[in-house]
Amino acid sequence: MSENHTTSHEGENHGTYGSYIVGFVLAVILTVASFAAVLSKAFSFWQTIAVLGVLAAVQMVVHLIFFLHMGMKSTSQRHNLAAFVVTALMVAIVIIGYLFVLWDAQANMMAG
Repeated sequence: MSENHTTSHEGENHGTYGSYIVGFVLAVILTVASFAAVLSKAFSFWQTIAVLGVLAAVQMVVHLIFFLHMGMKSTSQRHNLAAFVVTALMVAIVIIGYLFVLWDAQANMMAG
């Protein structure tokens, strides 16, 4: 009834405790920076949005590198990175196309 399930991860880099700690510390710093940017009210509304966008993009890169192990070190990592980039581009194309269609429809409806 019980089956022996073994998986081999030869050559795979699953990170070290040190890399996980560095990733965690960077993620915490970026999260605190995001809260500080909003709570300090040091920026205007649109500047705050821009700062949050940049911090979010940097945090995504930190998570991809330190926790999801996407990089250029091995063939497997390169394939995962390529699949992620293609997926992200497809999602961006769909979202941008959707926004363009809505903007164009709204502009044409308000013209008449």
